[in-house]
Amino acid sequence: MARFDRYVLSQLLVLFGFFSLVLVSVYWVNRAVVLFDQLIADGQPLRIFAEFIALSLPPVIAQILPMATFGAAVYVTNRLASESELTVVQSTGTSPWRLARPVIVFGLIVTLMMGILSHVLVPTALKELKEREREISGSVSARLLQEGTFLHPADGVTFYIGEITTEGELRDVFLSDRRTPDRSVAYTAQQAYIFAADAGPTLVMVDGLAQVLVHETGRLSTTNFSDFSYDISGLVTQPSSPRPRLRHAATLDLIRTPEAVAEATRSDLGEVAEELHARFQQPLLCLVAALIGFATLTAGSFSRFGVWRQILLAIFFLVMIKMVESAVIEPVEQDARLWPLIYAPSVLGGVLVWALLFRAAHPVLRTPPERIEPERMEEVA
Repeated sequence: MARFDRYVLSQLLVLFGFFSLVLVSVYWVNRAVVLFDQLIADGQPLRIFAEFIALSLPPVIAQILPMATFGAAVYVTNRLASESELTVVQSTGTSPWRLARPVIVFGLIVTLMMGILSHVLVPTALKELKEREREISGSVSARLLQEGTFLHPADGVTFYIGEITTEGELRDVFLSDRRTPDRSVAYTAQQAYIFAADAGPTLVMVDGLAQVLVHETGRLSTTNFSDFSYDISGLVTQPSSPRPRLRHAATLDLIRTPEAVAEATRSDLGEVAEELHARFQQPLLCLVAALIGFATLTAGSFSRFGVWRQILLAIFFLVMIKMVESAVIEPVEQDARLWPLIYAPSVLGGVLVWALLFRAAHPVLRTPPERIEPERMEEVA
């Protein structure tokens, strides 16, 4: 690469890293606050919180990469133009097509990063995150350890805790077991503890009362106890494995065995095709976003009011591309043979970039620059 190309590419990568860091931080902090409320409030340790935060990072990065790419391209192009660096290079006879080379290299680098995220990291992270959510939902902390709430961890079982102390002691415990058809049992205790045993977690109640009601005779018998152990492993057993989701499937499986993936996820072949080709389409949008940001500012004519109009035009082009992307999803999901429509946004972006660079390469087609009237020039002087 020429020295100027390396200079522009380095500027693009630096600004891309800055915008990515800022945007990821904003999205990530919002996600962290929600997870903190959900996990820590349920009594989960910080280790689980950190694990969930780490697993939620790849999808967040995949969302912000196109925005960071566009922001870096617009910022660097605007700075090169405002400091007359582009003007100097263009005065040597360099065409806009040639100036776009470092932007293309930059877009390809981000496309490669986005491809790794789309095909490997995001499906793996989402699958692992769903599995961890399933495990947490079946844990003792999530299903039983909640103060002041009547819980129903299983059919016919009601559990209540009045208070949980910092030492892990449960106070004012109530447990109703109605799973046996011919009788109901209700346990109340002033104190209780949960112990982890080889056979599963066990609830040990202290200073309590057991009430047994026989439905056929209507007879109620009560028993006072100083301590009583109750097996709660059946209340916190792991739920059955959830149905696999399409976003969790590996790309190779989507390519080799789409029918098997569709059957496992209870999806249509059109949905499988849309998911597969969207994983290739998303990285291409990063290249398109970079080129649109560069080409729009390059094709604009000089204005005393800056380049805000060109920036708004570039944003409008991106919004239009995203609208096309949303419009083609439903037809492809209904008919898998229409999968080429998934790439319509990238094709549209490529046409827009070609038109903008063509306009920049032919100054005759540009709008004449603003002229200052002689009277206005005298006032400025």
